[in-house]
Amino acid sequence: MQKIIVSAPGKLMLLGEHAVVYGRPCIVTAVGQRMKATIELTDESVFQLNAPDVAVTDYKKPMEELGVGDIPKGAKFVEFAVKNFFSFSRSLLEHSRSDLIKLGVKIATTSEFSSQFGFGSSSASTVCVIKALSEITGANLNNKAIFDLAYKTVLDIQGKGSGFDVAAAVYGGTLYFVTPGKTIEPLNIDSLPLIVGYSGIKADTVTLINQVLEKTKKYPEVIENIYDNIGKLVEQAKPALLSKNWQAFGELMNFNEGYLSSLGVEGKKLADMIYGAREAGAYGAKLSGGGIGDCMIAIASDDKTQAVKDGITSAGGQVIEVQSNVEGVRIEQ
Repeated sequence: MQKIIVSAPGKLMLLGEHAVVYGRPCIVTAVGQRMKATIELTDESVFQLNAPDVAVTDYKKPMEELGVGDIPKGAKFVEFAVKNFFSFSRSLLEHSRSDLIKLGVKIATTSEFSSQFGFGSSSASTVCVIKALSEITGANLNNKAIFDLAYKTVLDIQGKGSGFDVAAAVYGGTLYFVTPGKTIEPLNIDSLPLIVGYSGIKADTVTLINQVLEKTKKYPEVIENIYDNIGKLVEQAKPALLSKNWQAFGELMNFNEGYLSSLGVEGKKLADMIYGAREAGAYGAKLSGGGIGDCMIAIASDDKTQAVKDGITSAGGQVIEVQSNVEGVRIEQ
C-alpha cells in the first residue's frame, strides 16, 4: 500500500489575537517546529492512529464510525480530518479511484514541539492529514481547499476559531489574515528578529474566547471599540513589518498588549515576562495567542537580544529558540 510523510509548521500570532475571531485582521507567522504525519492506506476499512506526543497509542475504529462515539482528546483533530476529507472527496474518488472508498487509513504523528506551547499543534496535525490524503488519493486539493477543509475540522471540534493557525500551517511564511480565510495575504519578508518566551502555563484558548465573549455581552460598545482599535494597529503594523521598521512594529505590539490586558487575558506571569523584556530594551513585547499562559514574544535589536532573553528568564519564563517565517505544509517523503 502507498505511504506518504507530510509535515506542517506551528504558528505564533504577532498581532491581532481575539479581535481576529470577530472579523478584524491579524498577522501570524509560521514557526520552524513542525508536526509530522506518516499516512498509509490499508486493505482493511479501519482507522488507526498512533500519536505518542498526545498519549494516543494503537487507537483503532471502523472507518464508517469516524467522528462518533468516545474519541480520545488527542485523536479528535486527526479523526475528524480523515472523516471530513473522505466526506468531501467521496464523489471525486468514486469517479477516479473507487478502490479507495473501501480502504482504511493508518496514521502516525510526531511533533517537534510540545502541545503545551500553544504553537497550534492541533491545526498543524489536521493540515498534515488532509494534505497527505489529498496527495495519496490523487485528489490534489489546492492550498485554499486544504485550508477550508482543515478549518471546517477545527470548527467541528471547537465550535469557535478564526483559522489563522490553519492558514499558517498551510501557507507558511508570515501572513496578513482575515477570518474565515476571507483574506490570506503572504507578507514578503526574509527575516523576523523574534524572541519567544514560554510561561510554563497551559491555557485553553476556547475558554478564554468565551470569557471575553461574556464581557462583550455586558459591555458591547467597549469591547467592539477595543477590537476596532486592534484592527487599526494591525493595519499600521503591516507596512512597518514589510519595511523592517522594527521599532515601530514593537511599539504597535505594546499597544496591542495594552488592549489584550484590558480584555483580561494577560495574566501576571505573562505580564512579568513582557515587562522583563521591555525593561531589558525590547522595542516591543506582548503575549501571543489566547493569553494567560502559553507564549509571549518580543522584538529587539541584535545588541539587545541577549539582555531581552535574560529579562524573560529572570521573570520565570523559558526562552524557546524558534525560527519564524518558515515554509508551509510540505511532502517529506
